[in-house]
Amino acid sequence: MIGCVIAMDREAELLLDFMEVENIRTMYGKPVHIGKAFGKEVVLVTCGVGKVNAAAGACAAISAGADVVFNFGAAGGLNPETTEVGEVYLIDRVVQYDFDCTQLNGLPVGTLDGEIENFLPLFCPKGLDLPRRALGTGDRFNDSPSDHALLRSLGCDIREMEGGAIAEVCKYAGVPCAEVKSVSDVYGLGSTTEQFRKNCALALLNLKAHLKEILESLE
Repeated sequence: MIGCVIAMDREAELLLDFMEVENIRTMYGKPVHIGKAFGKEVVLVTCGVGKVNAAAGACAAISAGADVVFNFGAAGGLNPETTEVGEVYLIDRVVQYDFDCTQLNGLPVGTLDGEIENFLPLFCPKGLDLPRRALGTGDRFNDSPSDHALLRSLGCDIREMEGGAIAEVCKYAGVPCAEVKSVSDVYGLGSTTEQFRKNCALALLNLKAHLKEILESLE
């Protein structure tokens, strides 16, 4: 079963439009739709924004029987040379840039407790022909120059607020995690808030066009 974990209702609607919903329940305080899409058994969890919500959503999907987790949604680009508004990207690695124990252990920002690398690798399905990018996750939406500098120094191309937490839960649960993001705003091209409001619908529409091929690639 594919466990789809997403933050916002507008993102959930992308998949619900294709789902034959057989059951709706609440798990970990999150709405969970169970059914089929594109011939695949799917559990769709709308978790809410932020890392704690995302972790709870991933737990719900796995508890409901997911043997692979798929996170998708809108996100922000960090460099106009490597990310473009409306483009859809497969995430191949993710770091939680607001997790910082460097002062205690001397390891790079984002290195989780018990880990030696700050980026967690993600499952990249064979045959899924989307450009790959690195993701930074943190509980912040802003135009902060210091956050941007940190994200770029870590090697991130895209930022958002859920993917890293979902990947962490999946790692420790032994469940593959795939993530796909569509860019709604790019740092340096004006207010990311205004860009998000203007372009989110376009980004999600473009992502919706890829859902069939993505779900079919998740074996």
